[in-house]
Parts: sequence; C-alpha cells; structure tokens
Amino acid sequence: ILGEAGLTAKNIDTKAVVSLDKTDAGFEISSVALTLKAEIPGASAEQFQELANKAKTGCPVSKLFNTTITLDAELVG
Repeated sequence: ILGEAGLTAKNIDTKAVVSLDKTDAGFEISSVALTLKAEIPGASAEQFQELANKAKTGCPVSKLFNTTITLDAELVG
C-alpha cells in the first residue's frame, strides 16, 4: 500500500495484543489491538493514517477473525 502511494518506509514496528476469552465452547479471540509506529519519509500524518487504515481494512488475516480489531497508528521521525 505504501508502494502504491509512492512511499517507502524507513522503519515499521507493529505489535498485536490478542485477548483470548474462555467460553462454554472453549476459547475465542475477543479482540485484537494493533499498535503501529512507522517512519515514512515524505508521508504526511493524514496520509499515513489513511494508508494505515486501508491496510487494516484490507488485511486478509484480519478477515479471518470475527472480532473487534483496533489500530493505533503513529507516524514518527
């Protein structure tokens, strides 16, 4: 997605905190909280947020989970 926008990241650090809850049927993932910090020369904060949300929405792995996925994205540098 960055490449499509003509941008190249100098650094990307992503963390995921997965909440696992016990249910009558076993266990289920109740939420996933993503934290993204990226250094992308030439990107504005607004453009970065737009691209990060586009990546979150289109992520094939995210589509596997029937749960709430949040994203806290920060442009650094």
